[in-house]
Amino acid sequence: MTAIRYGSAPTANGGRYLQQLCKHWSHKFAVEFDTTRGEIQLPTGRVVLTARPDHLEATLTPTGDADLDRLKTVVEDHINRFAFREAPLAFVWTNKDSEA
Repeated sequence: MTAIRYGSAPTANGGRYLQQLCKHWSHKFAVEFDTTRGEIQLPTGRVVLTARPDHLEATLTPTGDADLDRLKTVVEDHINRFAFREAPLAFVWTNKDSEA
C-alpha cells in the first residue's frame, strides 16, 4: 500500500497558482495542466493540483520509499512563493493509504 497525502488551502486564486507552479516545473519535469487541474511527476512522487472556486487541493503520491513529508514541504513552499500576496496558505493535510 502507498501512502497518499491530501491537502487543501483556502484561496480564490488556486488556478493561477497551479498554472504558475506547473509552468515553473515544466522545465525540469513531466507536467500536464490546464486552468483547473495540474499533474506533475517529480522524482520523489506525483503531484496533482485541483483548483476549486474557494480552495486549492493537492494530492501527493510518493515514489517508492520517498519521504512524504519532504514532498509535502517542497510543494507547499513552491506554491507559497507564487501566492506571496496571501502566503502562507493555510494547508490542511490528511493521509490515506491507497490500494495500489
